[in-house]
Amino acid sequence: MLYKYKAIDQTNEQEVSGTIEAATVDIAIASLQRRRLVIISIVVATEISFLENLVAGGRRASHRDVVVLSRQIATLFHAQISALRVFQLLSEEAESDLLRRRLEEVSQDIQGGSSLSGSLGKYPDVFSDFYVNMVRSGEESGDLANTFAYLADYLDRSYELLTKTRNAFIYPAFVIVSFIVVMILMLVIVIPKLAAIIIETGKELPFYTKIVIEVSNFFINYGILLSVAFAAAMFFVWRYLRTEGGKKAFAQLTLSLPYVGTLYQKIYLARISDTFNTMLSAGITAVRSVEVSATIVGNEVYKNLLLGVAQDVRTGVPLSKAMGKYPGFVSGIMVQMIKVGEETGELASILDTLAKFYKREVDTAIETIIGMIEPAMIILLGLGVGGLMVTILLPMYDIASSF
Repeated sequence: MLYKYKAIDQTNEQEVSGTIEAATVDIAIASLQRRRLVIISIVVATEISFLENLVAGGRRASHRDVVVLSRQIATLFHAQISALRVFQLLSEEAESDLLRRRLEEVSQDIQGGSSLSGSLGKYPDVFSDFYVNMVRSGEESGDLANTFAYLADYLDRSYELLTKTRNAFIYPAFVIVSFIVVMILMLVIVIPKLAAIIIETGKELPFYTKIVIEVSNFFINYGILLSVAFAAAMFFVWRYLRTEGGKKAFAQLTLSLPYVGTLYQKIYLARISDTFNTMLSAGITAVRSVEVSATIVGNEVYKNLLLGVAQDVRTGVPLSKAMGKYPGFVSGIMVQMIKVGEETGELASILDTLAKFYKREVDTAIETIIGMIEPAMIILLGLGVGGLMVTILLPMYDIASSF
């Protein structure tokens, strides 16, 4: 959920405003207070319109931009360059307009005496709550160079996982869209010409040929209306998916799909394990690690699950026991491994092993899905186009044979 706030910055006694993304308003307030901000008001941010979103080119920096930026920051910090100079240099080289503005603003904040984490926390459209907490931990430990290196490594892994998942569905999506376009073109352009020849003979047509001709006529007569209705439906679906109910419904749908749901579950467990490991290794508390993971996991079902886990851990329940309350979403092996980590004091190491395990599982599942989908899509395309042509060509063959 995105919240809009007004607050007083205790470092310079100036009023500031902005937006912050958090699972609940309480988490948003707690996060702002950790940035030394005194809250004046905080409300749910108004959603921007679809047109505004297109014109703005998106409201957040791309994952790729943040990955590259983090690697650059880590390199410059290792070279013993001051934080102010680091962000000044990077603002001059940034290709994204949004990123350039934010880096310039961070430079100004640092020059004005703000802490680095406090400055980054003012711009959630680039630096997530996870990012800010990691930087704050680096400031407290006095090892910002390694903190940014950890961040860059984590974001690299996260970006790789995201890219692989996205690419796995590009091919089937392309084939399905191509199939629909080819079928529509045949119904609108090819079938009417062939149907006119058949109808002129006056022969009785098979029922399946009549059905194809009627469908073709429907697309020709009501094509514009169908296009408008489809566009309107897509718009309302897009709007619905941006609501809390829509996000939750879509999250449940993706997890309930055969095989695909299992793939998504492994993706989220890999992301959770990697995030836990990175934050715990940086010295961030278990409760805070779980809360931050809830905001970046990318699925409403798992977000609510993690918020419940955070509440249990806050009251003294071990992390493994709290995670074990959700057997349908958290695997038994993950619960057992976390329990071993708690007992041995090697939880971060265990989580690193889990993250690598689930990443391998995701890679295997994606390769299997691609291997299954490619032949299935080709067969579907062949059957669809071939079946459509057969319903028209068979009557034409019968007519030619009668002469």
